[in-house]
Amino acid sequence: MPLPTSGTTDLFPASGDRLYQRLARILFEQLSSGRYGIGDRLPAERELSVEYNVSRPAVREALIALEVQGFIEVRIGSGAFVRRLPGDSEDRPDFAITAFELTEARLVFEGEAAALAAIHITDEELAELQALVDRIGEENLLPDVTEDADRDFHRAIAKATRNAAIQMTIDEFWRVRTTSPECALLHDKARRANVRPVVAEHQAILDSLRDHDPAAARGAMRAHLSAVMDYLLFATEERAIEEARRTVASTRARYRATVGV
Repeated sequence: MPLPTSGTTDLFPASGDRLYQRLARILFEQLSSGRYGIGDRLPAERELSVEYNVSRPAVREALIALEVQGFIEVRIGSGAFVRRLPGDSEDRPDFAITAFELTEARLVFEGEAAALAAIHITDEELAELQALVDRIGEENLLPDVTEDADRDFHRAIAKATRNAAIQMTIDEFWRVRTTSPECALLHDKARRANVRPVVAEHQAILDSLRDHDPAAARGAMRAHLSAVMDYLLFATEERAIEEARRTVASTRARYRATVGV
């Protein structure tokens, strides 16, 4: 049941549903119809992307929307498996802000915030940002992934805009990141896959702010947040697979040492 591709009005019906929501509803109907049973594996993300002619981010958003409501379980590196089937007529997919939607909004908004901050930022604030970049590097060495320095870095740039509305908006972005079930789930998967803030990307933003170059600051921030979207889409899966491979290799090595082969 591929999604229609004849035009924008077909892809985004009058109901206002986004593409991932429409795909989530189609998958939900397939669960309701008995196409899949509990424990069955859904087609891989790449297969769904081709079958329904949608992007990988849209597929992942749709799967996460179903996962947070307990219909499926997405095991990184293995696929999506049915956990429960829809019950009564009130059992319908619900949607909150996804990690991709949030990062898309941040890309648009924080790029302009960085450009404005480049005009107003002080030497003291630049020193604070450098300390935060250093902290990001230090936190990346810790066993558990943390985002404290990353959050403080972006909030410090918002403060440097000298615009209270911008500060409030970026604070809200970080609140949504932890309170939206879809956002929280994907970022939790990223942490478990050991995806960490990239120091070089934050340093590039800081360097452009130090040069008081609005265009460069805007570009560096947008490049960073575009990379974040890629990390959420690909790195979570790839790093989990690599970690699983290392675990298997380690187990085999211990087994061989034990049996003497």
